[in-house]
Amino acid sequence: MDEWAEIRRLHRSEDLPIKAIARKLGISKNTVRRALRADEVPRYQRAPRGSIADEAEPLIREQLALCATMPTTVIAERIGWERSITMLREKVAQLRPLYLPARIRCRGRCMSRARGAG
Repeated sequence: MDEWAEIRRLHRSEDLPIKAIARKLGISKNTVRRALRADEVPRYQRAPRGSIADEAEPLIREQLALCATMPTTVIAERIGWERSITMLREKVAQLRPLYLPARIRCRGRCMSRARGAG
């Protein structure tokens, strides 16, 4: 972050060209260009990792299509899941809303809004 701010300061306040900034800081001209083009400080972002439950997603979807309220433990038995039940629960929690009807999805909040409205 300090380098990013220094590059921008040198370019804007001291009117140094890209080549001079790169030479002074000992970095690439492309790095200087990238810093000047960026609107904010660059942040490191890790590539999203897949879950062990991703490979079982089609099987989970099949079971949820049969019964959207099926407990995760039953789904685990039916698909032959032998790994972490927590990972499977997270995947099922992510997919289950896609298979639930709208009235179940809201869990009573819809009814309280309807009562308050009229």
